[in-house]
Amino acid sequence: MDPIRILIADDHTLLRDALAELLDTEEDFEVVGVAGDVSETLGLVAELDPHVLLLDIEMPGNQHPPSTVRHLRQLAPGLRILLLTMHDDPRLVQALLPLGIRGFLHKTVSHQSLAGTVRDVCAGGSRVTVSLSAESLAAPEPDGGGVLSARETQVVELAASGLSNYRIARRLSIAEGTVKRHMRNIFGKLSAGSRVEAANKAVELGLIAPPVAVPRAGSRAGRQHRPAPGEPAAARQARVQMPMPMPPPTGNTAPVT
Repeated sequence: MDPIRILIADDHTLLRDALAELLDTEEDFEVVGVAGDVSETLGLVAELDPHVLLLDIEMPGNQHPPSTVRHLRQLAPGLRILLLTMHDDPRLVQALLPLGIRGFLHKTVSHQSLAGTVRDVCAGGSRVTVSLSAESLAAPEPDGGGVLSARETQVVELAASGLSNYRIARRLSIAEGTVKRHMRNIFGKLSAGSRVEAANKAVELGLIAPPVAVPRAGSRAGRQHRPAPGEPAAARQARVQMPMPMPPPTGNTAPVT
């Protein structure tokens, strides 16, 4: 049987090399590469086609773990991603689980437990291993820390991009009334009073990536400039129109339904 191909991504060189050496002692494991940041990780995933990625959640370039996981899943849909961390964060776990991670492990996990988890995720099935301390699970949830479902995450992400309820409904092929219901649930879970506040909180909690606004067709930024009467043709040709950047949402506004 072919060995399980493992890529280790961690910016701590001693820990990364020790982990690689430890896993290489297993007869059915092969550590095919190591990476020190997200950019290098993406390149090695494409180049080496590993079965399992052990990803340090605090490594450079991983400021927004959900975005990193999405990128990895798009690059290698069959990749089993096991996240390693020194910090317990149940909210982050619940934000990442819908994205397809196969494990969230504390770095104090034993060699036997880690090796067993690697084998389990390669054996088929949909089992997900989560290792959190009892203290973190018992800790009270911060205000506004409600966890969104996968669909609610999609809705707030599109709302943060400036789409109306109607356009979100068309994009997701659902009824506009369903979008409104999702928005009410989002407001409640995030303790938000508006779409802007909900988007801000979702970004702060790592549930969605910071939105990049694109000017709509027919908007002021997208319309052609009408020359002033008597404006020379050379001046019109020299003008270069650039999209008007939209600042990220801040502050509170009245809810839009």
